[in-house]
Amino acid sequence: MLDSSLAVTAHPDRLFIGGRWQTVAGTSRLRPVNPATEAPLQDIVAAGPVEVEAAVAAARKAFDDGPWPRLPASARAEAMRKLSAALVRRGTALDSCWLSQVGVPAWMATGASAGAAGLLDYYAAMAESYPFEDVRPAQGMVCKTAVVVNEPVGVVAAIAPWNGPLASLLVKLAPALAAGCTVILKPSPETPLEAFLLAEAAEEADLPPGVVNLLPADREVSDLLVRHPGVDKVAFTGSSSVGMHIAQICASRMARYTMELGGKSAAIVLDDYDPAGLGPALAPLVTLLCGQACINFSRILVPRSRHDDYVESLAAAMAATRVGDPLAADTQMGPLAMERHHAKVMDYVARGRAEGARIVTGGERPGGLDRGYFIQPTVFDRVDNAMTIAQEEIFGPVTAVIPYDTEEEAIAIANASDFGLSGGVYTHDTDRAYAIARRIRTGTFTQNGREYDLTNPFGGFKKSGVGREGAREGLEAFTEVKTVFLPHVPSALAQ
Repeated sequence: MLDSSLAVTAHPDRLFIGGRWQTVAGTSRLRPVNPATEAPLQDIVAAGPVEVEAAVAAARKAFDDGPWPRLPASARAEAMRKLSAALVRRGTALDSCWLSQVGVPAWMATGASAGAAGLLDYYAAMAESYPFEDVRPAQGMVCKTAVVVNEPVGVVAAIAPWNGPLASLLVKLAPALAAGCTVILKPSPETPLEAFLLAEAAEEADLPPGVVNLLPADREVSDLLVRHPGVDKVAFTGSSSVGMHIAQICASRMARYTMELGGKSAAIVLDDYDPAGLGPALAPLVTLLCGQACINFSRILVPRSRHDDYVESLAAAMAATRVGDPLAADTQMGPLAMERHHAKVMDYVARGRAEGARIVTGGERPGGLDRGYFIQPTVFDRVDNAMTIAQEEIFGPVTAVIPYDTEEEAIAIANASDFGLSGGVYTHDTDRAYAIARRIRTGTFTQNGREYDLTNPFGGFKKSGVGREGAREGLEAFTEVKTVFLPHVPSALAQ
């Protein structure tokens, strides 16, 4: 049974740096809050400039002088599986952290940490089979052999958002470890608890000192980490505005980076899709995580000829979504994650009204929920794609229905966005769906749903990011490519 009392760490006053729990020089604290009750959770120590230096130095030493990058891939894989098992043993506590800090329903949080830990097992298996050394022919005057080597990129700053704290860290940590990198975990200041439990698991798994380091910090201190010359790569998930700021810093010193950023994903509904089925199919993909998922459908494009039928179906399904206590068995959507974000989403609702869009359902605090950062699932129609609510990422359970007259117009509307993370089409004609998918500028696209599968590449076009997480591409993102020319194949690589 999940419980906020389980969302605690044994080391709230120390940070895991260089393989041990160390005291902190400053007095700053991070104070996460339960968004459903507004009650404070466990206070956590925050890192300062001293700890940034210590974490980078520990990770640097572990990479430059330690065994981890030089271990056989099979040995790294064995250590990663131990880390995965240590996380699974903390499953109830980790699931409770997600529920208590973010307000996700218990049915969604239960078992989620085991799935996230599975990323370690997935990349452990990949490390054992990946061709880190690839022998190729060369056309040189002397050397007729080239060995193309994927070497670890170095020290990685893994910066996670607050909506999916554990999974967002592990989708960076797992491939980075598989590649041979050392890692500094930087959780969001709003959701630090999972990262502490992850560090506890790293200690239990007996990873070499400095391979995994913990650095919870506010945004100013995080900036020091991104700017640090000892960090070779930044792997970031978060807002597009912060991502572009980080990218500028990295570019100024030629540091590597991958960015998984925001979205304004459009679902294109074709005229062969039954209106009665649309609402039940789409509502969960708008309200997932109270809309705080970058891949959620925040624009719904419908044929003008059937506009009213589609709007009616969607509005009914959204209005029927059960909002409430995340611990209640029948809750389908919990609260927004924090007070300031609740205010931001409500401001977008007000802007939608002011710009002439019509609220079909929602837009208010649900009745009977006077505490917590709750909002009703919200549907706008009479929306023009140029409106603020159709262009900016709201990051809440708010979607805009936009009519179109032709398929060409629908494609143009879907692409008329600064973002390009996800998208979908609702039709029973797979050939038609694939033809549309090839014309939409997004990193992922799904027929009749929205898939999120990290055994395949995930990432975005345009302001939705740079690079890909998941799959083989996610591992390669933590490597540098070196070409070694030799007269002959080295004996270790000879068949």
